[in-house]
Amino acid sequence: MGSRLSEAVILLVEDNPGDIRLIEEAFSDANIGNTLNTVTDGHAARDFIHQRDAYEDAPRPDIILLDLHLPKVDGKDILYEIKHHPELDDVPVIVLTGLNKDLVESRELNDDADEDAILEKPVDLGEFVKVIQSFEQFRVAVMVEC
Repeated sequence: MGSRLSEAVILLVEDNPGDIRLIEEAFSDANIGNTLNTVTDGHAARDFIHQRDAYEDAPRPDIILLDLHLPKVDGKDILYEIKHHPELDDVPVIVLTGLNKDLVESRELNDDADEDAILEKPVDLGEFVKVIQSFEQFRVAVMVEC
C-alpha cells in the first residue's frame, strides 16, 4: 500500500517526441503521480503559461520542465518571460538540455532569467526525481511503496 501527497501541476515544454516519451516513462517508473501537461513549441508554452487561446482553462504550473531549443519561440525567451512575469517568477524552472554548450549559455542567462536547475539529456531517472523532489515548497505526488 502506498501514500499519496497532493499533486503538483508540471508543464513539460519539449519538442522531441522521444524525450517526451522518456520523461513520461520516468514519471511512471518513479511512481510520480503528478499532472504532466506537455506542449511541443514555444508559442504553445506561452499560451499555456498565460492561459490563452487553446489553453484558456490550463492550470498554473507548479514546476516547468523547459527544453532550450524549441520551434516558433526559443526556450531562452520562454525562460526570460517566466522569470520576469510577476505571477510566474516564483515557478521553478528545470532547464532540459542535450548540449554542454547550452548549460553554459543557460548559466549566462542567470542575471536576467534565473533557472532553478539544469538537467542534461538524456535525463537520468534518479537525478530527475531528486531534482523534482528538491522543490520542497511543492508537494510533489510520489507514490511510496511500503
